Amino acid sequence: MTGAKLRSVAALALACVLSLSLWFVSSAILPEIVAEASLGPGRAAALASAVQIGFVLGALAQAIHGTADRYDPRAVLVVSALIGAAANLGLLVTPVGGNAQVALRALTGACLAGVYPTAMKIVVGWGTRDRGLLVGVVVGAVTVGTALPHLLAWLGGANWRATVVAASALAALGGLAGLAARLGPHHARAAGFDPAALRLAWSNRRVRRAYAGYLGHMWELYAFWAWIGAATAAVFAGPLGEGAVPASRLLSFAAIALGGVLCVPAGLLADRVGKARVARWAMIASAAAGLATALSLGGPVWLTVVLVLAWGATVIPDSAQFSALVADAAPADRAGSLLTFQTALGFTLTFFTVQAVPYLAAALGWPATLALMTLGPAFGIEAMRRLIRLGTA
Repeated sequence: MTGAKLRSVAALALACVLSLSLWFVSSAILPEIVAEASLGPGRAAALASAVQIGFVLGALAQAIHGTADRYDPRAVLVVSALIGAAANLGLLVTPVGGNAQVALRALTGACLAGVYPTAMKIVVGWGTRDRGLLVGVVVGAVTVGTALPHLLAWLGGANWRATVVAASALAALGGLAGLAARLGPHHARAAGFDPAALRLAWSNRRVRRAYAGYLGHMWELYAFWAWIGAATAAVFAGPLGEGAVPASRLLSFAAIALGGVLCVPAGLLADRVGKARVARWAMIASAAAGLATALSLGGPVWLTVVLVLAWGATVIPDSAQFSALVADAAPADRAGSLLTFQTALGFTLTFFTVQAVPYLAAALGWPATLALMTLGPAFGIEAMRRLIRLGTA
């Protein structure tokens, strides 16, 4: 990479790591909030999934408006991160578990819609032949960022307010880091407002199949990220006692972060052998790891730990390749809108999966619930098979 390209990609990666620390704040501190306010499962699920709702609404608005394509995407990213950090701080001054906190989490999600897809819009402007790697770096950074609240909660222990403050401070620094990014030679700006550009999500076969694979991936991804800590804490309670919650937090951080790290080598491989192939291989591996994890619950703790790490490692590397496939197939001046619309559809799906998990776990138990998560990769595997048949994927 040239100096300017390397600096810009590094700045975007840092911005995503720090800003996305806002995402799972409520999930990471949920045990303390539930205990302090005596919340029921419905309210707990609302706090966990509100950020998804906000992200979807923000992403849809920006996709239709074409915000990242019509304006300087760096400004969109910076402003979004700073507002998100402020919204997260609002959790400190609102009733614990109340409607105001749910609303603040939704606002935070809307702001993150201006960070993650926008960073992808910027980074794809820096190359075409190495686009799998470039998007892999951004998605890997997003993944590590989403893991951070679990680490912060582990470090902060029972003091959930310290976790909130730390995540907001990191997000604000992330927004400022975005100022160092530059626009690459392949960046293109849309001439004006054109919501009809989103029709390409259906009319372009390559975009349509990349979207289908992404939806299968998202069925599994955020349900795993949001609830694997609760699942392992419940299972570890017997053998580990009071150490179950700290252990599950550390395991959640490690599993999510490991997947983020592997996004980079997956991107390098995708640029050599094909993005759709790498995405398909990753989904096969994550489905197998998910089923194995479900079967391991109640068995030796060490085996569950190993399998959760394997699941976390394989559940995310395909995500970058779906986005890179969309960027490859889309007109350069509409890539931002189509990438944002892709994430909007995916996170619409995650709202239902994240909301449903605690009810399914109560009715069916955690093993069956985790096994159901692997239905998504099965759908995505078939979508990638069909995309590969088109060639040059």
